[in-house]
Amino acid sequence: MKRWLLAVALAVVPLMAQNPNEEIQKLVPLKYAEPIVVQNLLRDFGVAVRIDQRTKVIALSGQRNRVTTAEDAIKQLDVPSAAQKDIDLMVYFVVGSDVAAPAAGAVPQDLQSTIATLKTTFPFKIYYLLDALSLRTRSGVGASTTGQLSGARLTTFSVGSANVEGDGSMIRLDRLHAGLRLPHSSGGKNEYLDTGITTEVVDVKEGQKLVVGRSSLDGPNTALFLVLIAKVVN
Repeated sequence: MKRWLLAVALAVVPLMAQNPNEEIQKLVPLKYAEPIVVQNLLRDFGVAVRIDQRTKVIALSGQRNRVTTAEDAIKQLDVPSAAQKDIDLMVYFVVGSDVAAPAAGAVPQDLQSTIATLKTTFPFKIYYLLDALSLRTRSGVGASTTGQLSGARLTTFSVGSANVEGDGSMIRLDRLHAGLRLPHSSGGKNEYLDTGITTEVVDVKEGQKLVVGRSSLDGPNTALFLVLIAKVVN
């Protein structure tokens, strides 16, 4: 009888240890993928994620079943193709208006088809290039840049992170912002007003000319369009 009770007790212990709701912690080393990339992709898995970029280790904590699911996802992500890549981003600041602006820039030839599409959708008579900004970032890393216009105006472009997805033909941009910083005087102080477009996630096909969005500029008769091009650097 004692032996039988002991066997039952030993069988119950593993079952208790595998309680799916038990809070556990686990360290997962990475071989190929960048920790920050994996961290971004695990946001919706219901686990707490901490990373160490230097040692390429991810610390998971949460309920056992969720940690196990996150760990399985990491194994799928940590493959040779996940090695960090460079990504070139270009954003064109295109203005649509009913009135020609002084010293307006010509729209580049490779954007003419995009402008033709805008003309069929929006009623503006004139489209011109205000500025163009480019930046290079690495997969999983954010970057930002600014440009200088006349009248102390600034153009800004930033992404929280950029990642190559799937077979490498799609690029995901998180927390993208592009727009203008306009000088403004308030109470005797010189300040800047920010206007532009901010979006949490943008998925763009490599090489595609994507109109990210539209923002009003100097009233309803003028609008700022952002045209984005993203390319993976081999």
